[in-house]
Amino acid sequence: MPEKLEFSRAVDCFGPNAGHNGRFLVQGPSGCQLQLISYDGEQSGWEQVSVSTGRRRSPNWLEMCFAKDLFWDEEECVVQYHPPLSQYVKNDRWCLHLWKPKHEQVPAPPSNLVGIVGVGPHEMKLWVDAQVAEIFARCQQSTGDLTK
Repeated sequence: MPEKLEFSRAVDCFGPNAGHNGRFLVQGPSGCQLQLISYDGEQSGWEQVSVSTGRRRSPNWLEMCFAKDLFWDEEECVVQYHPPLSQYVKNDRWCLHLWKPKHEQVPAPPSNLVGIVGVGPHEMKLWVDAQVAEIFARCQQSTGDLTK
């Protein structure tokens, strides 16, 4: 366990020597305390971290990324599932979960299906703005051609 995480362990039903299993109370990146409950997956085959804010809202993207980085390496792929409605478990309306199978890799789509690899938000905005300007110019040109 990372030292900063071990210091935030709440000694409870998991006991003081629970390894990666435990309940942790940490200051989140958005300013509120996060409750993190983790399971090492030794029995189920699935590593899991549940994340809740203690407020009447679900954790946001930044908080979920923060929790992921506390428990997994930055190069590991973990998922948040959106199951069929008939399979929802609704014990806590404001709690989200991260999952990773222990004995296989999570399949993921190729990065280029998500966006342009290596291009940040600023560069993407510039590219989109240029594309929109080009389309607008073509529309003006063709509208001008129609009026002649």
